[in-house]
Amino acid sequence: MLTAVTPPPPRLRRIAHLDMDAFFASVELLRYPQLKGLPVVIGGGRRREDDMFARLRQTFPEREWDDTTLDRIPVDFFPRLEHYAGRGVATTATYAARQFGVGSAMGLMKAAKLCPQAILLPVDFDEVRRISRLFKSTIREIAPVMEDRGVDEVYIDFTDVPGGQREGGRVLARLIQKSIFQATGLTCSIGVAPNKLIAKMASEFKKPNGISIVHTDDLERLIWPLPCRKINGVGPKADAKLQGHGIHTIGELAQREQPWLVQHFGKSYGAWLHEVSWGRDERAVQTESEPVSMSRETTFDRDLHAVRDRAELGAIFTRLCEQVADDLQRKGYVGKTIGVKLRYDNFQIVTRDSTIGHFTSDAASIRRIAGLCLKRVDLTRRIRLLGVRMGSLAKPGEVPPEPERVPEAAQLF
Repeated sequence: MLTAVTPPPPRLRRIAHLDMDAFFASVELLRYPQLKGLPVVIGGGRRREDDMFARLRQTFPEREWDDTTLDRIPVDFFPRLEHYAGRGVATTATYAARQFGVGSAMGLMKAAKLCPQAILLPVDFDEVRRISRLFKSTIREIAPVMEDRGVDEVYIDFTDVPGGQREGGRVLARLIQKSIFQATGLTCSIGVAPNKLIAKMASEFKKPNGISIVHTDDLERLIWPLPCRKINGVGPKADAKLQGHGIHTIGELAQREQPWLVQHFGKSYGAWLHEVSWGRDERAVQTESEPVSMSRETTFDRDLHAVRDRAELGAIFTRLCEQVADDLQRKGYVGKTIGVKLRYDNFQIVTRDSTIGHFTSDAASIRRIAGLCLKRVDLTRRIRLLGVRMGSLAKPGEVPPEPERVPEAAQLF
């Protein structure tokens, strides 16, 4: 007589969001361990080691200074935020600086008023990218289904990975935290939940170096009390509109009927708001994703004018177009929608773009089309930021070859 075999219960979907803790700042603290626990702000420009070593040798001529002695630099030697003068922004800040209200994307002059005693360090993009690659390769060795979401965050599918179901995913999360710390010396925070939406919220619950586990039954207790802005996809304008209707928390949003949300927020966005307020998100973890666009931009040390600073602006504009072209060619893409971005001295942002009839990654072609876009914006006002963007990307082998017929543009600068 055959005995019926009971099939194992289906595995619960477990998705993790991993966020490196104050990543840019933490990378610098590896180099300068004497700054741990102090308020440190990263931003204001790129790293110039030669300048730093020159100042060290001038101040301490009796000592030898190189990359192996950076941990011996006295804390008093580092520049303080109170002495900063310029228009840079903070890339990130240590948790000690965040306690004073300093945050990412904040102007450094404003940050200086909040925390003048903070130490200001420039960004080392090369080292940031190196460690970013290192922590991601460490994750893939343990859990190969990983979605890259930027230099310091990823989504990971825990569902079928050993340990991914144990304690709701906590066992696997601990292993990944430990492995990243051993490989890089840095900490990360992980949220594990039934989907990407909730996992991203959960990764913020216990920062730094925390693990948060959320199950479907935890929605009302853990998610609904959060402000609507915690939903990835609810921006300042949508949040202001929600608050205008008396909706401040995700729980209050969930109590609104879908037809009401559609009426006030549109068919697509209103329906989406209803779904996410109830914690529904079926998006898969994508191991490969194609970029939507590539862009380069720069903020000037002083406001520039298209006529009085034409030569300087022209050189910057050419360099941005060349950088976009280099990025496209290095990553193996071509595009056909070319655009520009300007921020004026009153912080107003304008963008213009043009879609041409063929794909390109040629710097001269990009500059000519971007120049045409510039003819459609007000160039009588002083400019604070200039950017160039290429969209509608494709791989060269995916588009038929066509002769390039690029119209000539007036040389505005």
